[in-house]
Amino acid sequence: MTTDHSAAPSGADPRTHDGTEPAARGIGLTHEHERSLTLTHDGVDLVRYVYRPWDTQLESPRPYFHPIRTLSGDLVSLYRPHDHVWHKGIAWSLPNVGSANFWGGPTYLRDQGYQQLNNDGSTVHRSFDRVGTFEDAAVVGESLDWVTEQGETWFSERRGFQATADPEQGTWTLVFSTSFTNLTERTIPIGSPTTEGRPNAGYGGLFWRGPRSFSGGRVYTPSAEGGDDLMGERAPWMAYAGRHDEHDRSSTLVFVDAPDNPGHPTQWFVRNGIYACVCPAPFFSEEVPVEPGATSSYSYAVVIADGDREREGSALIAEAGRAELERAEKRWE
Repeated sequence: MTTDHSAAPSGADPRTHDGTEPAARGIGLTHEHERSLTLTHDGVDLVRYVYRPWDTQLESPRPYFHPIRTLSGDLVSLYRPHDHVWHKGIAWSLPNVGSANFWGGPTYLRDQGYQQLNNDGSTVHRSFDRVGTFEDAAVVGESLDWVTEQGETWFSERRGFQATADPEQGTWTLVFSTSFTNLTERTIPIGSPTTEGRPNAGYGGLFWRGPRSFSGGRVYTPSAEGGDDLMGERAPWMAYAGRHDEHDRSSTLVFVDAPDNPGHPTQWFVRNGIYACVCPAPFFSEEVPVEPGATSSYSYAVVIADGDREREGSALIAEAGRAELERAEKRWE
């Protein structure tokens, strides 16, 4: 296990006079070899990224972010709920990739409904090419393959994510980017259950499942406030605010679609009734064909905030998320 913490502020003396280890400051990163990365701020865990999952094939093993916490330590993600055991925090999850399923569980087929097939593929970590911290950010670069249940590698993926914190605003931001290339000699369409004929089921993409207590939470967009009724709406960002059990605090997650993403502003898959979830869904209502050798790219910011920021506050957070998307691009240069 290795640990990397950002440096102490300029002019500060990191040493103590009695030999006691000083408290961690700023963004940090801990690597549990061949298992996970944990991002921290001031020594407090913000999120664990499991890149070597131990899931069964039925659950389409793939890396995921969980647990996810606010700066004050409130949990804002759910792992393996009994109703959908393939839901895991935040994960890049795609249910209809040609004949394969990189989501988990059954596949929705036109005129047949959900069928459990032998098609639950895996997103397999191959290597990291960058794992470290700047003074203000943790930065990770990763290579992965999309492997079908039959062992065929259909796509290679270059993934990156970065974390920054803004304690004054009570927020921290996760920027996620993916570029995936079709390695086969055929065009592979990426769609959703909706493109197969099921209305309002266009899930697929960067999918978040919230805590049980977030059911009944509030959903915000630039022009509306609601819940399940915002399913399928197009907007540059969407926020979800929920309340926690055991105390009366609330938290807000704001998902920002990068302006240069294909199809921007994206459609959104969202639920607040039976459970809490949000997914910017670029394949919601139309299949996107990926030609042989072609690469598709998407980027998102997820801003995790203490408190219910309501619609006006969520708009301000979304602006900060967009700015962080731009800064993330520069850190890669």
